[in-house]
Amino acid sequence: MNPPPTPTAARATERTQASYLCACELDVAVRKPGNVSRLSAGHGMQAALFSASARASVGPMFRPGARVGDRIEAAVAASWDAAGCNTNLGIVLLCAPIARAVELHPQAEDPAALRAAIEEVLADLDLADARAAYRAIAQAHPGGLGSAAAQDVHDVPSMGLRAAMALAADRDSIARQYRDGYVELFELGVPTAALALPGGAFTRDGLASPAVSAAVQRTYLAFLATLPDSHIVRKHGAALAHTVMRSAQRWQTRALNGENLDADPDFVAWDLELKAAGLNPGTSADFTVAALFVAGLVAPGTAAR
Repeated sequence: MNPPPTPTAARATERTQASYLCACELDVAVRKPGNVSRLSAGHGMQAALFSASARASVGPMFRPGARVGDRIEAAVAASWDAAGCNTNLGIVLLCAPIARAVELHPQAEDPAALRAAIEEVLADLDLADARAAYRAIAQAHPGGLGSAAAQDVHDVPSMGLRAAMALAADRDSIARQYRDGYVELFELGVPTAALALPGGAFTRDGLASPAVSAAVQRTYLAFLATLPDSHIVRKHGAALAHTVMRSAQRWQTRALNGENLDADPDFVAWDLELKAAGLNPGTSADFTVAALFVAGLVAPGTAAR
């Protein structure tokens, strides 16, 4: 039996859960072209499915003492039960090591300390973690998932989760975070995401305030304009992913110049065009959630306001 959590650990758990749920809600409160939001459904899904998945995944994601693989498997199962489809596999894969790191190091409240805690968790991933994660991926069955020459997700893994992820790192940006210690997440997204977490983030109708919406969009575009989206690569190929990335670069420049993207009909049109073509930058959205999650952790209290 695990000992009861200390007051410090209990506060860290509460803060971590609040940050995670805030990040998941901001994800659907803001228009992110090609991705589902309250402003724009798409790909046969509504924003409510993502909110339901987030709420369902909290318990398993933050179960005291659980290893990363167990968190991933249980959170995906709970999300699937709530939504009946894959809404958050990438989010869970990115956030489970972070949740474990905060539990083990509740005082890691600055970016450097949290990165070190995550690295410790990644270094400890074992074969059981890999097997649990593989079962979760098989249940979620993400679109465009093909086969690999070694450690294919359809097979039973024979190495630890970090080592297995390293084999996929060159073709999957989430796997690359496991290999590289979340470098891209922290460097591309967290500084911008921190701007999305002031008090009063949400308006009465559940959308984000204009300043918060702009910060979330800049975070999303930071990933979409820099990394070929892995979800698009899997389903449509690298060439089309690079085309979307180049389009995102133009919008990123405008966002960084302080323009209100939501006020531009062309931004709305780009969102609808991507969806009409079946192009969902889901990995960029997953990174956005993880960056918002981390930003809430390294700015204590903001996510819970």
